[in-house]
Parts: sequence; structure tokens; C-alpha cells
Amino acid sequence: MDFYYMAESAPCRSILMTAKALNINLNKKILDLSKGEHLKPEFLKINPQHCIPTLVDGDFNLWESRAIIVYLVEKYGKKDDPLYPNCPKKRAVINQRLYFDLGTLYKSFAEYFYPKFFFKQPVEPEVYQKLETALEFLNVFLSESKYVAGDTMTLADLAILATVSTMEVGNVDVSKYEHINRWYNVMKETAPGADENHAGVLAYRTFIEKNSKK
Repeated sequence: MDFYYMAESAPCRSILMTAKALNINLNKKILDLSKGEHLKPEFLKINPQHCIPTLVDGDFNLWESRAIIVYLVEKYGKKDDPLYPNCPKKRAVINQRLYFDLGTLYKSFAEYFYPKFFFKQPVEPEVYQKLETALEFLNVFLSESKYVAGDTMTLADLAILATVSTMEVGNVDVSKYEHINRWYNVMKETAPGADENHAGVLAYRTFIEKNSKK
């Protein structure tokens, strides 16, 4: 499988961790967005939305990280894989957490951090408040179970680990949230591919620091 990605990207790193959990070897192809590589005709044929991450599995192309990680488990995971079990109720909770990450947690971080970094815009108090509210929701989820969507590690944990670890680059302090802090410390040590995720976070921090000086 060809995997178009950048290690600095949180959504890309969630797929790397999922592949690690499933013992899948991806043919990694770095796509440098700053050089416009995602706009080349050969990539547009693969993904007309020209975004990463993008997965090519034979004649099947797929993008959007949460769709990709679900696809990987459904096609290559074990029967009733704990990452995404068959039970409709368990899957429903995992799906809810994945949508929460997409539409609330990651979204609120992006709205807080990207304008500040890329466009040097001041952060409006209500924007940061949305991020804090999202983290408070996550803290509530984790007050009810060991992991994000229950008492076993699932795809939701890998996706949200990628998001929360990226928040470190934006100097967001998650240690003040008791249950997030407990979960995060565990995930940093035990998640499949946690080391590669951490390396990606460090690469992103280097990118931010380098470009902040311009």
C-alpha cells in the first residue's frame, strides 16, 4: 500500500500508529505540501481533493484519516479486532469519539493555533475557550473509562493521541486535566508506534520554530 503523508501531520500519524498496531508495512511516500507536490497531475489523479493523508491499496484510493484507519482495521484487522470491535454499541462509541476528534477537538485546536502561527493573528479569548471546552469534554470521557471509548485501547485513542500530542507544539497544557493527563502518560508509553508519533511531533516543533523566525 502506498501512503502519501507528512510525519508532522497529526492525521497522518494516526494512520502510522494504526498500521503499526496491525503489523502493516506501508510504502511511505512523503508529500511536501510547501513545494506543491500535492498539486501535481499524477497526485490529482489519485486524490482530486489533493490532501494528505492518502492511501492507495491496489486500485482503491482513500483519504481522510479516520476513514482510512477504520478501513485498515476492517480489511486487515483480526476478527472482532479490539481496535474496532464488531459490537454495534462499542463501535458507536468509537465512531462518536472519532467524530468528536474531527469536529470538536482537532478543529478547536486548529482554529486556535493555525491563524496564530501561519498568519500572526492574535488569539481571540472565545477561540481559546472553545479549545478548553473541547478538552473538558475529553476529560469527562476519560473520567468514565480507562481509554477514550471504553476500557480497551481503540482507534479513537490513536486518533486522539495524535491530536493531543500535537497540542504540545502549540504550548497547550493538558496536564491540568486530571484524566487526560493520566491517559496521555499511558498512551505515550504503550500505544503502537508511539515512538514514531513522538518523532513526528518533534519534527513539527522544529518546523514551527524554524518558520517562526521568518
